[in-house]
Amino acid sequence: MTRAVTITDLRASGHVAALPDAARAHPVAGSVRFEGLGKTYRSGGGDVRALDGIDLDIRPGEVFGIIGRSGAGKSTLIRTINRLERPTSGRVLVDGRDIGDLSESGLVALRRRIGMIFQHFNLLAAKTVRENVALPLRVAGVPRAEIEARVAEALDLVGLADKGDTYPSRLSGGQKQRVGIARALVSRPEILLCDEATSALDPETTLSILTLLRDINARLGLTIVLITHEMAVIREICDRVLVLEAGRIAETGPVWQVFGAPRHPATQALLAPLLKNLPGDLAARLRADPRGPRDEVILELRYAGITRPDLGALSQALGPRGRLLTADIDSIQGRQVGRVLIAAPADADLAPLVHLGDHGKVLGHADPADD
Repeated sequence: MTRAVTITDLRASGHVAALPDAARAHPVAGSVRFEGLGKTYRSGGGDVRALDGIDLDIRPGEVFGIIGRSGAGKSTLIRTINRLERPTSGRVLVDGRDIGDLSESGLVALRRRIGMIFQHFNLLAAKTVRENVALPLRVAGVPRAEIEARVAEALDLVGLADKGDTYPSRLSGGQKQRVGIARALVSRPEILLCDEATSALDPETTLSILTLLRDINARLGLTIVLITHEMAVIREICDRVLVLEAGRIAETGPVWQVFGAPRHPATQALLAPLLKNLPGDLAARLRADPRGPRDEVILELRYAGITRPDLGALSQALGPRGRLLTADIDSIQGRQVGRVLIAAPADADLAPLVHLGDHGKVLGHADPADD
């Protein structure tokens, strides 16, 4: 008898990150597929197309990020996974099953397999932490003894084992979000949807919640799909990312690839806040054309995760008259992305330097800085 493939099997064999074809042929728990997905809202001012022609696979066990500017269609897309939004065209498959033809009871069963956490926590103020977390199980008619065990398990998982009798008003924002995560996990879902889950939190608390989500993903093997408008969140936690623009796919791929070499203007705009500007003194001296024999050529080397920066090779290629001006390199998924700025003599051969990065271009010329 053929045994169903599980996340544990895939992790053990090292194939979790390379599933698209296999997942389509033999869907495993936690897979999501969009086929020609479209969503149009009717309004008095005319139809509004929120999603248009979305074709995409989300692999089981990965952390998948969806990012885009306000109104790009992020929330609409994620809400089609548990059918809180019904597509106008196309279809959504969860574990290989078209969820559009589910009966009412089938839809209830689907939603119990898909947890969801929200930006504003949505906790009941009159109930304790334990009662808030237990609510989905009580609605499902789970026996009391099992509820108590699973609530304790979920609270321990999110680091709130000692807060069961506390009311939400006594919790910090980060603790409230941890309660929301525990409530989403108590039904033991295979997919966790995160709708701007860290937008209401300060940076330090955001990092702790992202670390928790990454840990949950690693320990439980569940698929996490999160939407955000912050590229820093994507960089911190996601395996792959989808950039949405006006309801369409702008680009998608591994996070290191999208960050290292963004192709679409929407992606470039979203990444702009993470990029450092030219140092002020250099920007003030930079010009397009050479003026004299002492000019320096300012060269930018871009690293898109393919070539590793080699400062030794750079120094050797620059020679005694060249200078390293600044470096802004980030490590994403074990890949180095960013840029290095160098000043080379005006008469230097730039070809060897350009080939030391994934991309290189001359930014301009400048008088040498005063020593």
